[in-house]
Amino acid sequence: MLKQELLKALQFDANGDWDASHRIVQQYNSVEACWIYAYLHRKEGDLGNAGYWYNRANKRFPQQSLENERNEINEFINNLN
Repeated sequence: MLKQELLKALQFDANGDWDASHRIVQQYNSVEACWIYAYLHRKEGDLGNAGYWYNRANKRFPQQSLENERNEINEFINNLN
């Protein structure tokens, strides 16, 4: 269930609906959800908040493009059992 919800959140973001993606992700507290939350706040330009969520996700603040990061998150979540 969580996997499908997180993938749906990423799809909303890919389709330009940041708000719908954010609404889904803020319901969860998994490391994966925190990573998406961090990515969304980075995309929004709220780098301080993004940094907090990257820390919660045990991730370094990325240097890659937002698109590449979204693809990395998507691939990671798709490979979850």
